[in-house]
Amino acid sequence: MAFFSSDLFPNTLSFIVFVSYMGLFINQGILVTASKSEDNSYSYNTVTVVLLTEVAKLVASSLVFIKDQSVKRLFADIVTYKKVLFLYLIPAVLYCLYNNLQFVNLSAYDPTTYYLLLQFRVVVTGITFQLVFKKKLSHIQWMSLLLLTVGCIIKEVNHDVSGGETVPATSTSLFDFLDIHLFFIMLQVFSSCFAGVYNEFLLKDTGADVHIMMANVFMYINSIVCNILLLAVRGQLSEAFIFSNMESIMKPRVLAIIINNAAIGIVTSLFLRSLNSILKTFASALELMFTAVLCWFIFGIPVDKFTVLAIFIVSVATYIYAQNPVVNKARSDIELDFKKKLEINGISTPETSSPGRRHKLVLSV
Repeated sequence: MAFFSSDLFPNTLSFIVFVSYMGLFINQGILVTASKSEDNSYSYNTVTVVLLTEVAKLVASSLVFIKDQSVKRLFADIVTYKKVLFLYLIPAVLYCLYNNLQFVNLSAYDPTTYYLLLQFRVVVTGITFQLVFKKKLSHIQWMSLLLLTVGCIIKEVNHDVSGGETVPATSTSLFDFLDIHLFFIMLQVFSSCFAGVYNEFLLKDTGADVHIMMANVFMYINSIVCNILLLAVRGQLSEAFIFSNMESIMKPRVLAIIINNAAIGIVTSLFLRSLNSILKTFASALELMFTAVLCWFIFGIPVDKFTVLAIFIVSVATYIYAQNPVVNKARSDIELDFKKKLEINGISTPETSSPGRRHKLVLSV
């Protein structure tokens, strides 16, 4: 079956990562919505929650790295790859913006509408992917991306932007969507697209030689710095960790948000390393459909004919994409594949051990 082809999912682990990525993101939207007060506000400092999430990610990544390597190797790699550490500041700033805007936008939209509006990143990701990796998407791939976008838009035809209830077509116009929260959504869209594609570039090119957990350590060190600066700019740094604020955070629902979001960070890096940003947009679209059904059960938001039609269109788009998926391997994987081809053909190339020579061979593949 094409959906389970080796081009789409190179191995069983990559499929598990794909499913885990969707499940964690669906869970995150529901958890954040469930943590809101009746007036759609939060009883806790959301920036502090994001900061603690980044700390949890850093601790988890460091422990996994130390388990495989050593504490000495951890600090040695920070020195050796200090340039890569600095480059991770770019996606860290963008992810900091994205993670904090998540709370702002989920206070204004229900989870289904929120994930719908985020689907504008589908086309933006396609364009950014082409520019960064210099890989032109085929007509079939673009058709599947555009069909995916149409399916997500249909989900909200004749819907109120904040409640998900059907309203007469005459009362819905473009101006219903033009508010400050739509601007924040667009900020999230561009932050997600550029951060995701650039992170994939670091994982597969510039930082391809860096251990995946070490790359996570670099990302989260920068993310912690970004969130501390954000707290300082908002004048909340001195009160961020006082007893009353920490008490509001130490509630099961808020702790669940921190743990779930920490898991998202780890899984996202694995996703971008083994798969790619284009497939991530399809995972996001499928999240929308599953979120719609779950919100029907949990929050009573109805699943109507537009949702059913949207699910069908997104399913078709996913099937079309599965026939001709984007393949974007890491530089180290390309080198390994090339070496195996040479060995199969009985060609001995000791000079390929030279970094410069190896780079030339990769370019010729």
